[in-house]
Amino acid sequence: MRSLKFLLQKEFRQIFRNPAILRMIFIMPVIQLIVLPLVANYEIRNVNIHVIDHDHSMYSRELIRKVTAGGTFQLQGYSANYKQALLDVEHDKSDLILEIPQGFEKLLVRESEAPIFLAVNAINGARANLGAAYLNTILRDYNQEIRTQWIQFPKFDEIPRVEVISKYWYNTHQSYTLFMVPGIMVVLLTMVGSFLTALNIVKEKEVGTIEQINVTPIRKYHFILGKLIPFWVLGLFVLTLGLLVGRVIYGIVPMGNIALIYLFAAIYLPAILGLGLLVSNISQTQQQAMLLSFFLMMIFILMGGLYTSIDSMPEWAQVVTWFNPVTYFIEVMRMVVIKGSSFNDIKGHLGIIALFAVVLNGWAVVSYRKRS
Repeated sequence: MRSLKFLLQKEFRQIFRNPAILRMIFIMPVIQLIVLPLVANYEIRNVNIHVIDHDHSMYSRELIRKVTAGGTFQLQGYSANYKQALLDVEHDKSDLILEIPQGFEKLLVRESEAPIFLAVNAINGARANLGAAYLNTILRDYNQEIRTQWIQFPKFDEIPRVEVISKYWYNTHQSYTLFMVPGIMVVLLTMVGSFLTALNIVKEKEVGTIEQINVTPIRKYHFILGKLIPFWVLGLFVLTLGLLVGRVIYGIVPMGNIALIYLFAAIYLPAILGLGLLVSNISQTQQQAMLLSFFLMMIFILMGGLYTSIDSMPEWAQVVTWFNPVTYFIEVMRMVVIKGSSFNDIKGHLGIIALFAVVLNGWAVVSYRKRS
């Protein structure tokens, strides 16, 4: 155990003597956690709409007012011809075109229906789909209002109506920040842990100090533990920084027991650090280690459920996420922070991550070769 103690002392001294590592650990996660939740946002706001009104009637003006009243849609242009509206779309000034035909009011009164043309700029698929779906909802509501008025007016009789009252659980105000911040904490913790450990052993190879360690009687698992434990401690410190930033900047207080987050992180970190050590073992240069780590992190992050719901992925992609440790931590963070889940709710995820930790660190120990 004395050899492990000396290795830990060496690693901590190397870390705190390197200003780049200190900036990466203490400054980078804080700045990213402040900035990313503000820009990583799929809320639909300020959708620019161009209106072509051929009717100029009371009903068409009321429809335009209803579309633009909510604040989601901004009236970018108002013209009498489709070519001008299409030109705005081509120059990315407008996202949607709403064309109201001539005789809209007459058709609505006489035949209880009237066509409306809607064109969508689908370069940004998510924005186009959500914007068009929301506009269709407004049009259906407007249509229902008109129908209700015409049924009630001649009869002076109240038509039976079903009123839907919605209640949002957990994320009551539908805050996108509350949804994103826990996941971004996981991503930052993963990136810091995996990149630092991936570069650690490779750097020893490049500067030649690995040869001095290899000729000592230090056991392989002592060597791996000596590389893993310092970054495990620093990873928990990064998590603490993230929780403080979430509390101070965004006012996010975990609904569940914060000790569950630390318990899961304490097991998750060895898994992700073991992956970094494995990458470091099989790489010969820091450039190789960085490129391989970047490749793995891109897959883990994009398929971890941070930006895209796993349920909406193809079946083969959902199977791939079973082997992605980031998926489980993001889900657990959201469960504990937003839902207030208990230990019984996350114990299945905890068992899977423990298996990841055992496999990846065991693989790292086996793949490390002492050379004289």
